Amino acid sequence: MALFTNDSPAPQGARRRRPSIGWTALLIALVAGVILGIMPAPYVIEKPGPVYNTLGSATDENDVETALITIPGETVYPTKGTLDLLTVSLLGNRENRPSWLSVAGAWLDPSEAVLPIDRVFPADVSTEQRDARSSADMINSQQDAIAAALTHLGYDYPTTVSVVSLPDGSPAEDVIEPGDQISAVNGTPVVNVAELRAALQINGAETAASLDIVRGGVAQTVEVTPIDSAGTVVAGVNVSVAYDFPFEVQIQLDKVGGPSAGMMFALGIIDKLTPGELQGGENVAGTGTIDQSGTVGPIGGIQQKLYGAVENEASWFLAPAENCDEVTGNIPDGLTVFSVATLDEALAALDAIKTGDTSEVPTCPTR
Repeated sequence: MALFTNDSPAPQGARRRRPSIGWTALLIALVAGVILGIMPAPYVIEKPGPVYNTLGSATDENDVETALITIPGETVYPTKGTLDLLTVSLLGNRENRPSWLSVAGAWLDPSEAVLPIDRVFPADVSTEQRDARSSADMINSQQDAIAAALTHLGYDYPTTVSVVSLPDGSPAEDVIEPGDQISAVNGTPVVNVAELRAALQINGAETAASLDIVRGGVAQTVEVTPIDSAGTVVAGVNVSVAYDFPFEVQIQLDKVGGPSAGMMFALGIIDKLTPGELQGGENVAGTGTIDQSGTVGPIGGIQQKLYGAVENEASWFLAPAENCDEVTGNIPDGLTVFSVATLDEALAALDAIKTGDTSEVPTCPTR
């Protein structure tokens, strides 16, 4: 019988040794890596997107350089510095989901966020429907930005609140129709969505409200009994506001959706219509929705927009006050974030930047 030791060669024909544990582990790791690299995850990745200076220009869908804000026929003043609006980019959708490897990398990157795909792309909404809604939100936000800017500058202009659609089960079904214009609730004039909501809230749920409407050019009064929806009194109508501005303001920005650029567009319009630079020629970025009254609302992707601002060399950032809880603890080095709830507060922050004394401007805490 032959005897073998670990340091003596095995005779020809002897059974080969098993691969070492190290090689086996490496092979498993390689296979796992390949699987993770190709297997789609039930998430999408949100990351900083393109940055646009509302005082500058951008390339349109025909690859032509076009000013973001143009005000033909009005005196427009020179501007300096930037008033940047921020965007976020999404990696993935229901048809093309990111891999687990990409998701793992995003979890480790503070400038990116991992979101459940159902939260961003609901199962009952197609990618095309979501994109169409996002595009409509951008168009409406531009009109609201013009309205907020011109209201701040003291211009008067008529507005119309029109019914776009009625959701299923609406209490206004068979009473109000798409295309109707709502002019008053219980005799109180309403010229924007905020006033309509306030009037309905005063009326209360389960109590009939008298609505003055115009249908096909004919004025009439109808009754609708609002309902309570998650603590808000609603009449069950989706509405939009049309503004008849005293002069034309053109905003051109293709391939960007959502309402979050409203505040920065309003600031850009005001800067162009007033002498001097609002921010003293500094590089300022910001985000936030806005309505006709100048109220600044919260937005999504705030953390990614902070990093987008830093990457574009902004030193100052205007954030909606309602987003401050998401900002605190996530501010990149070199960026000061001011908390603003109204257009007037945003303008005050810019003036403080211009004068060099920001000590009295509310900020989102760094920690």
